[in-house]
Amino acid sequence: MVRKLLLSFLVILFFMGLGNAQEQKPKNKEIDSLQTDLREEGIVLQDSIIVKKKPINPLAPSKAAFYSAVFPGLGQIYNKRYWKVPIVYGAIGGGIYMYSWNDGWYDRFRTAFKRRQAGFTDDEFYDRDNNNAVGAEPDFSDEVLENQQERFQNDRDLWLVATIALYALNIVDANVDAHLKQFNVDEDLSLDFEPFMDIDPVTMSPNYGMALVIKF
Repeated sequence: MVRKLLLSFLVILFFMGLGNAQEQKPKNKEIDSLQTDLREEGIVLQDSIIVKKKPINPLAPSKAAFYSAVFPGLGQIYNKRYWKVPIVYGAIGGGIYMYSWNDGWYDRFRTAFKRRQAGFTDDEFYDRDNNNAVGAEPDFSDEVLENQQERFQNDRDLWLVATIALYALNIVDANVDAHLKQFNVDEDLSLDFEPFMDIDPVTMSPNYGMALVIKF
């Protein structure tokens, strides 16, 4: 009698365990399918913590560079680096202003020098104060006019090169900044040194050292 009761009890336990296992299988499949769907969306489950990875846009650096090439500062706005926009405008605007200022003085001295060479004495640098007597020497000689003309021409050309360089730097900055914004610095990609201990299976003595751990 006791044997029959014990046998019946074991049979009942067996079928209960089989039923629980069958109930758990769909849950595991459901969890696996959920993890697969989340992984496709860029979400990873780590120790019951949901970590959402930012998707990488490989065209973002090219777009930022193109926007800054079309209109300086627009690439910085695309990268949401708004504080850089006044710097870009100030640098390129200052270069354009200095180019225009030197070009204006170059044109004035060149015009005066050409009129002197033609035999005229009515240029703005001949009698700047309007108090020279007839036949007096001009305030700026022909040699001074020529030297000033060359000086402002050189300064104008230098500022032209500087402005072009600042414009190119604006494009490079937007491109590099877009690359750095997408740089992967999460814990899934890391390089680290950790203490290491191994047990010799023969002598059962521990071996200590350092291990290079690469996570990706």
